[in-house]
Amino acid sequence: MERTPIKNLTPGREVKIQGFVEKIRDTRAMAFLVVRDRSGKVQVTLDKTNPAFAQLLAELTAESVVTVEGYVAGNKNVKLNGIELLPEVLRVESVAAPIPLTKDSAIDVKLDYRWLCFRGEREQLLFRAQTLMAAAMRSFLLARGFVEIHTPKLIGAASESGADVFEVGYFGRKAYLAQSPQFYKQMAMAGGLERVFEVGPVFRAEKSYTSRHTTEFTGFDLEFSYIESFRDVMRLEAELLAHALGEVRAQYGEEIARLYDVEVVVPALPFPEIRLGDLYAELEKRYGYAVPEQERGDMTTEAEQLAYRFSMEEYGHEFLFITGFAADKRAFYHMREGGVPQGYDLVWRGVEITTGAQREHRYERLRSQAQERGLGEDVRFYLEFFKYGCPPHGGFGLGLDRLTMLLLNIPIKEAMFLFRGPNRLTP
Repeated sequence: MERTPIKNLTPGREVKIQGFVEKIRDTRAMAFLVVRDRSGKVQVTLDKTNPAFAQLLAELTAESVVTVEGYVAGNKNVKLNGIELLPEVLRVESVAAPIPLTKDSAIDVKLDYRWLCFRGEREQLLFRAQTLMAAAMRSFLLARGFVEIHTPKLIGAASESGADVFEVGYFGRKAYLAQSPQFYKQMAMAGGLERVFEVGPVFRAEKSYTSRHTTEFTGFDLEFSYIESFRDVMRLEAELLAHALGEVRAQYGEEIARLYDVEVVVPALPFPEIRLGDLYAELEKRYGYAVPEQERGDMTTEAEQLAYRFSMEEYGHEFLFITGFAADKRAFYHMREGGVPQGYDLVWRGVEITTGAQREHRYERLRSQAQERGLGEDVRFYLEFFKYGCPPHGGFGLGLDRLTMLLLNIPIKEAMFLFRGPNRLTP
């Protein structure tokens, strides 16, 4: 008999279900199991006068895996969806040892047994919402002529400035784990692909112990050609995020509100925008925040948090584009006009989620900007992409795990399949 998802059970059918035993209530003559699969839960009602069932119950534990075949009956006295499964066959596939977690377990204990957390309703929703968010962004880009690429994660030179990279041995020489697919996205622009994106792992060797940093995460990166300015990049990102959040709200908004107590807000277009210097002036005037002089050309963590408060008060918007960063705070490959990088940061709910920009596509200017940073041999292969003609282009990258973290208002450790940080390499 083919397995039936529990959510599809209806009275009057013979079915087979398989799942985890969530609860066992044992009485003198009857026993009641709550069996759970990824789609839902159902009560299984056992008559203990059946000696085979009585014997199985003696070994059964919570979270054991069972197969049940039987008849679905309507029963208005059953609180769980008004149905019960009356088994003809009960098979114990796997007996569970006592679960070493409680709802009050510390986060690091939960990470030690991360796979057990996956069984919970909240975590199941997390992965469904994350899947939909990524799928919605993919479909948005595919409908606009983007193609998906898969770039190397073992590379011969650091993707950014040479800092915060993991070095690995590679047949007697050094290699690095990619910080981003940035160089290869731009290679694709020089190759005439015009519109590309990638969903893949990103590695950052940062000793950061915060609720939002991780040493490995899933990046959602894109790049596209023939832009007029970096505002074309901003516009595309705003439309992409509004579309993705709209899809998540439509399908999972009510469940997210129930299980996470968070409203999924579909942002209005266009997103508000402010220059960094003007933002700091507003933060000082409104909240008394004076940025340290040495940090004035970039965003501080406190400024990100206050930027959310400012954006909600001034624009009624959860997102805020910030432009006008100092050149020495941006990557060497960002285009500059009048010495000002042609790019932006995007802050959502008080956290930076994107640095985007128009890239410098002109070979001599790009080579000069690399030399300013003391970058020579490490980026020689990258500079080659631009010697033979390259369209004006730009792009950005998003961290899928950080988006999930902000969507559900949870720490990054709980927003990803398995967290990686300076002190965690297992499970």
